[in-house]
Formats: sequence, structure tokens, C-alpha cells
Amino acid sequence: MKRKLLFIFSVIILLLSSVFILPKHIGRYFYWNYADIRDHMKFPKLDVNKGDQTYHFIKSYRNFPFEVPFSYYQEAAPSAFEAFLSDHETVAFLVLKNDVLIYENYFAGFDSTSIIPSFSVSKVFLSALVGIAIDEGYIYSTSQSITFFLKELPKEFDAVTIDDLLNMRSGIDFDEAYNTPFADMAKYYYGTDLMKYITQLKIKEPPGINYDYVSVNSLLLGLIVERATNTKLSHYLEKKIWVPLGMESDASWSIDNEEDQTIKAFCCINAIARDFLKFGSLYLNHGRLNEKQIIPEKWIIKSTSIINDSRDSQGYSYTYQWRVLENGTFFAKGILGQYIFVYPEKNMVFVRLGESYADVNWAEFFLELSDQI
Repeated sequence: MKRKLLFIFSVIILLLSSVFILPKHIGRYFYWNYADIRDHMKFPKLDVNKGDQTYHFIKSYRNFPFEVPFSYYQEAAPSAFEAFLSDHETVAFLVLKNDVLIYENYFAGFDSTSIIPSFSVSKVFLSALVGIAIDEGYIYSTSQSITFFLKELPKEFDAVTIDDLLNMRSGIDFDEAYNTPFADMAKYYYGTDLMKYITQLKIKEPPGINYDYVSVNSLLLGLIVERATNTKLSHYLEKKIWVPLGMESDASWSIDNEEDQTIKAFCCINAIARDFLKFGSLYLNHGRLNEKQIIPEKWIIKSTSIINDSRDSQGYSYTYQWRVLENGTFFAKGILGQYIFVYPEKNMVFVRLGESYADVNWAEFFLELSDQI
């Protein structure tokens, strides 16, 4: 009965929003509710096509026999690794060691061909594209003012640099809350006019002072790359990363609407798990695949180093859209527990994609698993 009432309420809200009594994004929020792993089917998107040549990992003849770390399995048998992953809402779990795929498993009806949204994991792909655009001379440096490219922003944004956006230190006033339709994040995620929304932005404090994780920073970075290169962000991703890296499957990047096609650069690259793993392995290998330098090595080094006092809610350092640990590991994280986790010292990459975090600190989980090899 409660589900039926919730559905009726959601439909009413959606109808009200469709006749302009409420903003459209509020109706969508109530109808679709919190972001889920099938969101790539809800929004329009632009294609990111793979090339003619595909790079395939060497795969171990059997999955490595991981055990659930002692701190997690509690009363469960330590050998029940697959059961743990399934019970904790994992849909894909992959581990690369010494460029060999030593573990690959899927759950809840997903498989190696399933397209899965990465949410904020997409931010590290965006960061790579910024580095490539700088290396190619389209962007002078990260110290450039963002208004050099974004003329529609008011003069108060002149002091904000590309570096500030990359490090989430822009000082832009933005409500990142995910659990309310009235926050800015809901408007940007569910709304249909991103270019209109950015003209309403304001500065709340001088840039470069404080870390404040707000996804609008990444949206602005995406627009800067597009304008600097005069290339659609999805096509730049295809040309500079997807094809050169020999991705296994076509992907997509979600947009706000079919007419304007503004890419949601703060999230929403939709791809298969193996291709997310390839991107992690590219960073592990200093931006190179075989003898080809795809991402500038100096950008890889800068992006995976601790360079300031930016810390997320769990205390991890934040550099150029990556989270960085003192031991040299670094990772990308998206809502629902999407991860690309790179451990250079042990030459390992983990990818976990899921339907929720399921109350697991996956970064710590990966570290404990790495000790088993």
C-alpha cells in the first residue's frame, strides 16, 4: 500500500512539474527518486565509440581465491567472498595484478557486457582530458582564469582558476546534497537546462582557500575543455582515450537534453566494467599503453600526488578529481560505491561497481584484499 501511495504521489508531482507549477527537475526527482544503477537508461546521451582495435587483458585461468577480510566477514565463513560481494550489492568486481586480470565476477544479473553508470568516477576521465588539452596547447595552464573560456560568468568569477575547479577549491556557492529535490545537485542532475543554471551561479568565498566538493566545478571544467578544443567532450574522450586505449565496448555520456546536448561532465560516463579497469591500468602505467603515451606522464604524477590540505569527508586527500592516500594509492569514487582503485606499489587495480555502498568502506576493503596476494 505504501509503495502504491508513493507511486501516486510521484506521478502527481511529475504532472505538476510538467505544467510548470513546479520546476521539472523536482518532478523528475520524485518520479525517479535517488540515483540508481539504471540511470543511463533514463537520460539522453551522446555516444563514445570504440575503435577498430581492442586491447584485451591477459586473464588468469581462474579467479584468485580472495577471502573476506577479517574485519568485514564477522560471523560469515572467511571463504565466502562471492557471497559477501553479492550480499553487499556489488554488480561487478575486477582485480588486475601485474597487468593480468586475476579476478572478475558479476552479480545481480549483470555480466561483462553490461553498461553501468560510473557517476562521479567520470570526474577522473574529465581530469585526464584537461591534462591532454593542456599538453596539446589548447589550454595554457591550470592557472588560467575560468572566465577566459566561460564569458557568461560574472566578473566575480575572474579570480577562479582551472586549478581551483580541479581541486574543488573554487569558492562557488553550490548545494551538493543528494537527498533533497531542492538542492542544486538535484537541479543539475535531473534538470534539462545546464547552461541556464550556470549563469545563476554565485561566489560564496574567495577561491583557493577551502576544499568544498561541489559537482558544478566539474561541469565547468567540461565546458572549458569543449571551448578550448572546439570539440564535443564526448568526442574528445573518444578520440583521446577511448580509441587509443582500445576499449572493449562503446560507451556514452549523459546530457541534459537532446537539443542543447550539454554534457553532465560531473558524472555519467556509462561503460562496461573492463573499460573502467583499463582506465585505471592506464594511470598505473603512467599514462602509457605499450609504447604510446595517451595521458601526459607529468599530469599523472601531479594528479596522484598530495598537493594541498584538501580532504574529503573520510579524510582522503583530493587532487585533480582523484582521492589520494599517503601510501601512494589513489582512487576515483562515485555514488552507489563505484570505484577505480589504483595501488602502484603492488601493481594492482580494483574496480567495484554496485547498487549502493552497502555500509562498506571499499577503499579500505581493497587495501586489505591486496595483502592477500
